[in-house]
Amino acid sequence: MAIINFGGVDENVVTREEFPLTKALETLKNETIAVIGYGVQGPGQSLNLKDNGFNVIVGQRKNSKTWDKAVADGWVPGETLFEIEEACERATIIQYLLSDAAQIALWPTVKKHLTPGKTLYFSHGFGITYKERTGIIPPADIDVILIAPKGSGTSLRRMFLQGRGLNSSYAIFQDATGKAWEKVIALGIGVGSGYLFETTFKKETYSDLTGERGTLMGAIQGLLLAQYETLRENGHEPSEAFNETVEELTQSLMPLFAENGMDWMYANCSTTAQRGALDWMGPFHDATKPVFQKLYSEVACGNEAQRSIDTNSQPDYREKLDAELKELRESEMWRAGATVRKLRPENN
Repeated sequence: MAIINFGGVDENVVTREEFPLTKALETLKNETIAVIGYGVQGPGQSLNLKDNGFNVIVGQRKNSKTWDKAVADGWVPGETLFEIEEACERATIIQYLLSDAAQIALWPTVKKHLTPGKTLYFSHGFGITYKERTGIIPPADIDVILIAPKGSGTSLRRMFLQGRGLNSSYAIFQDATGKAWEKVIALGIGVGSGYLFETTFKKETYSDLTGERGTLMGAIQGLLLAQYETLRENGHEPSEAFNETVEELTQSLMPLFAENGMDWMYANCSTTAQRGALDWMGPFHDATKPVFQKLYSEVACGNEAQRSIDTNSQPDYREKLDAELKELRESEMWRAGATVRKLRPENN
């Protein structure tokens, strides 16, 4: 483990150089890893583990779309693909990658297979952090660990196939065997992490819920829509409004500050853009920080968790979600975006 300084603060970080794949394989050579769930994180993590040489199986409900997807991805029924309960029974490490609501519903089934010495693995700390609400309370004689890739399972898989890695956080909630650290780092390397940084289940949950509702998804959609609407209300056409709001951001500017930071992106823009950005970042910060503070407070007190549990456990949740996503997809801004994407040179 290395101590790396991030902006003046020292943190514990593990890289692939100091914990290589060969060491990860040796650490887990006698383990059977069962990836439970084949939705958001399951495909990327399980396929990366398999391609890296680990003994991995998938547990999924038979006669479901995700079972069929697993078969299409090369998992073989009766050999590497099983019903959830059989996969849990076969495994020494259970990667619990179902949605938060599904984890709550399936917990009694999974818990009975958590025999002494096994390992329970999460990629989100929700179920454990809010255990009084979720009922997910692991037995005391198992290891409970977390690897949380900082991106979707699709991105994790895509970057793995490109020979790159997606950074992940890691945490240990319970170390019953004395070997939880070696296991969690080996699994982090196995699923394709770029480097691993230390956190706790609680911190991961709070930062994840805040990020998803904030700059990663909720806030960015709100900001984009506010600017797009302002341009449209002032007579700009949809193509111009979308290009100035979304296309230039995602196709031109994001790659620049992803490469070398915000200051480098500023340095590669016009002096007029630089001056305006520096002048207006203060008002935007002052306007939005109270919203972020309220958001974090709602996450920390458990209100956001309860809303998610209550909403996602409703029998018609999927239908309501699809309707909301359809409304978003069919809004003028994103219909304009669909046309703009078709006009990109690589699509012609």
